[in-house]
Amino acid sequence: MAEEKKVAPIGIWTTVKPFVNGGASGMLATCVIQPIDMIKVRIQLGQGSAASVTTTMFKNEGIGAFYKGLSAGLLRQATYTTARLGSFKLLTAKASEANDGKPLPLYQKALCGLTAGAIGACVGSPADLALIRMQADNTLPLAQRRNYTNAFHALYRISADEGVLALWKGCGPTVVRAMALNMGMLASYDQSAEYMRDNLGLGETSTVVGASAVSGFFAAACSLPFDFVKTQIQKMQPDAQGKYPYTGSLDCAMQTLKAGGPLKFYTGFPVYCVRIAPHVMMTWIFLNQITKFQKTIGL
Repeated sequence: MAEEKKVAPIGIWTTVKPFVNGGASGMLATCVIQPIDMIKVRIQLGQGSAASVTTTMFKNEGIGAFYKGLSAGLLRQATYTTARLGSFKLLTAKASEANDGKPLPLYQKALCGLTAGAIGACVGSPADLALIRMQADNTLPLAQRRNYTNAFHALYRISADEGVLALWKGCGPTVVRAMALNMGMLASYDQSAEYMRDNLGLGETSTVVGASAVSGFFAAACSLPFDFVKTQIQKMQPDAQGKYPYTGSLDCAMQTLKAGGPLKFYTGFPVYCVRIAPHVMMTWIFLNQITKFQKTIGL
């Protein structure tokens, strides 16, 4: 009986470990990358180039403006990244078992990434909505500002003023964007890590850094068009007649395509890539270091 009680916690930890490690690595990466994320959102809202947005924010709002929405960003990582990285680890493990332990082909990794992204986005959508609104708040006229004090206040206000289901406003484009991002991020990391380790003979550090860079690029390239549409949907305000500028994500995409052409979806791509790629890289690096540390203490 005593032996059975000792085995149970180990099994529980083995199951939850990928989720805990994924969330922790994402939160650490967010603490570093938050200022760049703020600049990216302001550019997508049409406030100018990276240099002008940075200068204006610092001059008019102070250094604290670059960290506005940090609580929502951390909450998002605690939900979204916890779910997506944990799910991806479990899905690939199950797929590997079905494949007799052999390395998974790229298409199976991509399918696992798509599924993990959808799961993570559904769990993290409320925090993502709070983050977008908090970051965009200072760009609105004074009368339209929501003045959320932190992520939990934002979630409470949205639920109280608009209903609980409003927390998932824009969930459709959020899920699609997350599926595209995670297909690019997760599948490319595993595939490039295998190639660098097995074919190029790189060491652990070089493999992690190199695969993280590849992962970051593909995550940005695959997801920016969906991120652009998602941001427009989540920040839209009704006019005086109560009518919203877009009826949905497809309508937003069509209006954007008609107004600015395909390249409009890549507005702010350099900053977006600079933001996404380092965040992805740091998430993988932090995850690798957390895993190594846990091994040294026997977890």
